[in-house]
Amino acid sequence: MDITEFVTNSIGRWKSQRSVHHLAFGHFEAVESEIEISALASDDPIAIDLCKDYGIDPSAVLSPFRMSWEGHSDWDDSETVSGSCLLIPIPDRDRPNCGKLLRDRGYAETIPAAGDYYLTEDGTFVLVTAYDRAAAEEKIWFVNPNVRYRVSSIKTSAGTGVVTASFSSEIRQKS
Repeated sequence: MDITEFVTNSIGRWKSQRSVHHLAFGHFEAVESEIEISALASDDPIAIDLCKDYGIDPSAVLSPFRMSWEGHSDWDDSETVSGSCLLIPIPDRDRPNCGKLLRDRGYAETIPAAGDYYLTEDGTFVLVTAYDRAAAEEKIWFVNPNVRYRVSSIKTSAGTGVVTASFSSEIRQKS
């Protein structure tokens, strides 16, 4: 599987159930959400602008997409968690299953972020992103075309301790 196939397989509306262990707080959280992943054109002005922000040639863009989410957590039942981010894979020319993933909003910190990704032989997408105060590692793989799993961990920026660990099961919603 290459990055284009991974993104294509991810397009759609997903129902997500996520279990989060906040080790720093000694707290377990359950999050239910809906995730919408939609393709963008490579020449979309917002994709080009994000590439320029990172000094990346926009012609290197491959399969940009937008991810939006809305959900509820049992940590704070009154609050709806929502947001969206633009994601742009930039494949490495020398290593076809590796590259950079540009985001206008990060996972561990809500700032623009560029992570390093690779795809394993079994099709698992692995993303490692260093932030100012943390480092995140995410893995996503498909169980079948309509079910995927996602695990993530957030570590201290020095990588000396895990702060958060989560597991999500995501099921594609039929239209």
